[in-house]
Amino acid sequence: MSIADRIQHLRKEKGLSQEELAGQIGVSRQAVSKWESGQSIPDIEKVILLSDYFETTTDYLLKGTEPVERTDSKWNAKVFTVAGTIINAAGLVASITIWAERHIFYATGVGIVVMLLGIGIFVLGQIVGGEGKAGARHYFILYNVWIVLFIPMSCCYNILDGLAGGFFGFPAPVPMLGNSIWTFISFWVVYIAVCIAVDFMACRVSSQLGTVN
Repeated sequence: MSIADRIQHLRKEKGLSQEELAGQIGVSRQAVSKWESGQSIPDIEKVILLSDYFETTTDYLLKGTEPVERTDSKWNAKVFTVAGTIINAAGLVASITIWAERHIFYATGVGIVVMLLGIGIFVLGQIVGGEGKAGARHYFILYNVWIVLFIPMSCCYNILDGLAGGFFGFPAPVPMLGNSIWTFISFWVVYIAVCIAVDFMACRVSSQLGTVN
C-alpha cells in the first residue's frame, strides 16, 4: 500500500470527502486528489498535519509502519467521564432529595459543589488520560449537559419568576410552580431546548472531526 492508498484509506475510514479533508488540512481539494492518485506527495508539514488529524504516526503515512500502541498512560479518559457523570448525577439526586425533605437553601449548594467535583474528575481525565480523550469529551457533554444545567437553570427560573410575580423567588434546585402553570411549562420548554441544542452542536462537531469512537 502506497502513501496515496493510505491517505485515501484513512479519509474513507473517517467518512470524509476529499473536499472535507482538504478543509481540515488547509489545502485545496485538487491537492488531496493528487495525493490520492499518486500524482504528488504531501510535504513534511502536511504529513504532520495529516498524522495529527488521523491520530496516527508520520511513519505509518510515509512508510506504512503500523503505529505501536501507546503505553504512556494506563488510564483511559472514558473511565473519568463515567466517574464524573456518576458523581454529577449523585449531586443532582442529593440536592433534590435534601430540598424535598427539608426545603433549605443549602440543598442547591450541595448539588453544585458535588457537580464541580464531577466536572473536575472529567477534566483530570482529559489531562492524564492516555487514550479516548475526544470520545470521552463528546459523551461527557452529551449526557452531562442534562444534569449540570438543571440546578443553575432552576435557580435562575425561580428567581426571575419571583421577580416577575412580585415575590421572593427562592433559589431552589428544582423549578417551583410560582406565578402560573404557563411559566412553569416555559421552564421545561427552555431547558429541553437548550440541552438538545448543546447535544446537537456536540454531535455535529464530533461528526465533522471524526472523533466519536
